[in-house]
Amino acid sequence: MVSGHSFSVTVDELVIARAKRGDGEALEALYRTFETPVYTLARRLTRTRHDAEDVVQDTFLELVRSIGSFRGDGSLAGWVRKVAASKALQRLRKQGARFAEEPLPDEFADGSVDGRTATAPLATAAERVDLRTAVEDLSETARAVLWLHDVEGYSHEEIAAMVGKTASFSKSQLARAHARLRNVLAPAVREEPCT
Repeated sequence: MVSGHSFSVTVDELVIARAKRGDGEALEALYRTFETPVYTLARRLTRTRHDAEDVVQDTFLELVRSIGSFRGDGSLAGWVRKVAASKALQRLRKQGARFAEEPLPDEFADGSVDGRTATAPLATAAERVDLRTAVEDLSETARAVLWLHDVEGYSHEEIAAMVGKTASFSKSQLARAHARLRNVLAPAVREEPCT
């Protein structure tokens, strides 16, 4: 599993131990360490600055409430990232974003189109701007699954647990997002039959 780039920070074990005991300075240090990565993830998932700020607040309230139960089986950064993603998805659900199953055309069932699953790297600034616009035009659900899987590195099973759906739901949403991006970014690129 790929690690989320913005969460690749380490936290001193002493700071964690102090935070578990309720030390205000240690909790403040954790907030300062994770404020930007949590905001960045929340902004990507929720789209608005206001919602992202609310997710940051909700994430750190949860951190303060639950830091005592953090066992250290994984990294604190991974735990905070998971809490932030969960809070962002909860916000989307509250706002009416539908995580409803929709039938996926057979041609997309395995996550590919015509056997292709990867796209070439984007080389120009114009292509990167087009990608950003295309991603913003995805549905809330598809964008969230795309970001959580392709950027943050969550598995389909982890995403399914976050949204209260199945891994198949996550896979189908990712396939839809990839197909939509391919159609929007390269509509003229079609394989023509040989003559």
